[in-house]
Amino acid sequence: MSSKKKRNQIQPGRSLRPVRKAVAGPPVWVGPVAVTAFVALVIGAFLLYRWYTTPLPIPSPSPDSEAALIHTITTLPTSQFEAIGQGSANNLIKPATGTVLTGATGKPQVLYIGGEFCPFCAAQRWPLIIALSRFGTFTGLSATASSDSIEFPNTPTFTFRTAKYTSQYIDFRGVETSDRSQQPLMALTPAEDQTFGKYNPGRTIPFIDFGNKYTSAGAMYSPDVLAGQSWQAVVDELKDPSSNQSKAIIGSANLITAAICQMTSNQPSTVCTPMIQDLQKKLV
Repeated sequence: MSSKKKRNQIQPGRSLRPVRKAVAGPPVWVGPVAVTAFVALVIGAFLLYRWYTTPLPIPSPSPDSEAALIHTITTLPTSQFEAIGQGSANNLIKPATGTVLTGATGKPQVLYIGGEFCPFCAAQRWPLIIALSRFGTFTGLSATASSDSIEFPNTPTFTFRTAKYTSQYIDFRGVETSDRSQQPLMALTPAEDQTFGKYNPGRTIPFIDFGNKYTSAGAMYSPDVLAGQSWQAVVDELKDPSSNQSKAIIGSANLITAAICQMTSNQPSTVCTPMIQDLQKKLV
C-alpha cells in the first residue's frame, strides 16, 4: 500500500476533525440582562398606566376660600333641604338599642368614626357636616382629600381632626383614626371602641352612632359623585336641586337630620319639619 493511500485511511482510535467550527453561544450575561430589561419594561408600562388613570391632586383652597366654603355648606337655607327630601341617598340608618350615648356636656351624642384616607368617609362627611350644622356650630374644620393611592382617589372633603362642635341640643365627636397616608391619627376611647365593636362588628368606616338610638355604616352615596371635582365645584352644584351632587349630599343630610331629630324630640321645629318627620318613618 502506498504512503498516499495510507494517509487517506481512517486510523482506528482516532476521531475526525470537525468540518465546520462550532458556533459560540451567547455570553452568560445576556440572560440576566434580558430579564432585567423585560421587568423594567413592565414596571414602566404600569407606571405610565397609573399616571394616565390616577386623577391629579386637586389644589387645596386658600384659607379665605376654605372659610367661605365652610360657611356656605354650614348655612344652607331650609328651602334647599325641603326641595330635595331623600333625593338619591341610600338609607343606611338602622335602629339600635342600648343606654343613651352621651357626650362631654351630657347631651345625646353623635359619634363619627372614620379616616382621612377613606373615600367613603370623604363622601359621608359632606352631609354629616351639613346636617349637624342645623343643630349647632363647627369650628376648626379644614379641607382635605382622600388618599391618592386607593379607589376614588383624591375625593374632596373636610376633616374633623381639629374640629370643635357646640350645640344646645346634642354633642358630637368626630374621630379620624388615620390620616391620608393611613398612619394612626386619633384614638378611640375604650368606651368608644366598645361601642364601635358592638354596633359594627365588622368595624367598617365610616360609622355613625346617633346616641345609640340609630347607627349607620358606609356612605349613603358613591364617592364617584365627587370624582375630579374641586371643593368649590361641589358647593356650586349644591345650589342646584337637580344636580347629582345636590340630590346625593343634601338627600343624605336630610336622612341624618331625621335621625338627629329623633334624638332631640324633634327640636328645633324649624329643622325637624314635616318633611323630616316623614323621613323618620323610613328609619325602621
